[in-house]
Amino acid sequence: MKQYKVEAFTYYSKITTDKEHIVKSSKAEIQETMDSYAKDGWTLPSTNATSFGAAVYIYLYFEKDA
Repeated sequence: MKQYKVEAFTYYSKITTDKEHIVKSSKAEIQETMDSYAKDGWTLPSTNATSFGAAVYIYLYFEKDA
């Protein structure tokens, strides 16, 4: 049997000429979360992202054997 967890992140767009500003600002936080879960034996089988208005929502789906 497997256990599952979801982590969600919300990032907001801002007026800038750098179209990659959300990627740059979110990278460290997401990597830290992934490293933390990996230390506890979780794997990352799936991700998803969506946008609504000025927000970008990123979902990380983790699983591990129970």
